[in-house]
Amino acid sequence: MNDYGYPKVICNDVPERKYLCCHCENILRKAVQTMCGHRYCAQCLSRLASSTNRTICPKCREGEDPSSLSEECVLIEEKSFSDVAINKEISELKVHCATSECTWAGVLKDYDDHRNLCDYTEIQCHTGCGQMVRRKHLADHLENECPNNKTNLCPKCSQRIRPNELPRHVCPKRGSEDQKKGKNGPGSGKEKCVFSQVGCSFRGIKEKLKEHEKSSSSAHLALLLSVVAEQGSKKKKDTSHQQSDELEQRIQVTENILTVLNREMENMHAQLASEREQNVVRQRRMRAMEHKIDSYHHALAMKDVQINELSLRLQALEQATYDGVFVWRITNLTQRCQDAINGQSTSLYSPAFYSAKYGYKACLRIYLNGDGAGRGTHVSLFFAVMKGEYDAFLFWPFKHKVTFMLLDQSNREHILDAFRPDYTSASFQRPIADMNIASGCPLFCPLAKLHSPTYNYVKEDTMFIRCIIESNP
Repeated sequence: MNDYGYPKVICNDVPERKYLCCHCENILRKAVQTMCGHRYCAQCLSRLASSTNRTICPKCREGEDPSSLSEECVLIEEKSFSDVAINKEISELKVHCATSECTWAGVLKDYDDHRNLCDYTEIQCHTGCGQMVRRKHLADHLENECPNNKTNLCPKCSQRIRPNELPRHVCPKRGSEDQKKGKNGPGSGKEKCVFSQVGCSFRGIKEKLKEHEKSSSSAHLALLLSVVAEQGSKKKKDTSHQQSDELEQRIQVTENILTVLNREMENMHAQLASEREQNVVRQRRMRAMEHKIDSYHHALAMKDVQINELSLRLQALEQATYDGVFVWRITNLTQRCQDAINGQSTSLYSPAFYSAKYGYKACLRIYLNGDGAGRGTHVSLFFAVMKGEYDAFLFWPFKHKVTFMLLDQSNREHILDAFRPDYTSASFQRPIADMNIASGCPLFCPLAKLHSPTYNYVKEDTMFIRCIIESNP
């Protein structure tokens, strides 16, 4: 199993299934989502999709009949997309260092930076000896164990060189023979590490060189110390004045390099501390801004509710009457009738009106495609008694005659219907809820007559209904 994702053991809590790669089963690193909806590490998907054969998503293959798998189950890197939402969630997972001796803890987005600095992380020796050592033990390894960090004498020029530098060593006594054969070392485009003078063999482009210098500070210090120790020993043995001057010069160079390195490390630590402080300040500002935005959204929502309530109350007040006569103007009739036929809005309620200034409160309810016995053939119209402000001193049950009128807008033939309340019906007792059950005329007006061109009950997609509550029971 290729360990492309983050190991699950670094999580403080057991990670949810949605955070795991469908291939390596580790925590997703740079999560991408495929056409079939499953998530993979970017590297895992790249490897699976690079196969010459059409690779089927393993998760789809587990849960489906092979004969029913669709084209969406084929893993194609170009048709996947970065899962920004899940990557953001993963970056905030609480984690700790994978090495038990290390006490670092934080969030996953900072994990890679920690691993690049952690003294307990195992890294490969940069001399090319092939051994993996902990970063904190690299200096000891270079000084005591690394075979490539020991110097040998060139058999021709007697120059001291390390074993891993032998293939690139240009012996001055070999003449120009190797120059003609093109054995001058790596091609152009790669640069030496600044510590090549003291034994670092790394070569690479500028970007890789920067990464190497950041991650190999301990190794460079070890090389410098090794050179200093070696040069100190050589100084004791050399009796030649010329060799002594050369050694002093090299020690001075080494001390200068150490001074520069220490200064760079101090600058890096200062810059890192500054960036962390700035990051804390930015996070605090972002949290404060998010809190403000949430407060503004809440305030705006409350204002919208208040405006809607005031608008409805104003509309009700504008249309309310206090003399027992109410005219209901119904607009956009064609659409309302279609909604009633489709079942989207089978009935409409009118604004409230009153039998007198301090009288009974009531409203009308209309079914434009009929209700009960009139469904699909008639307009049904009903009267509903509502809970009012003055119910306490009114007489109950409600006993007043109610008359309905569908107005012909040419004033030729209005449709009238009327009824007297059934005193025993719950519809006319004093309301306990906001409104009693409506009662009235299920066969108020035939639909064919309502829409007949002979009459003008509907004009400019509008009709008018009048309701009259007689003052005397």
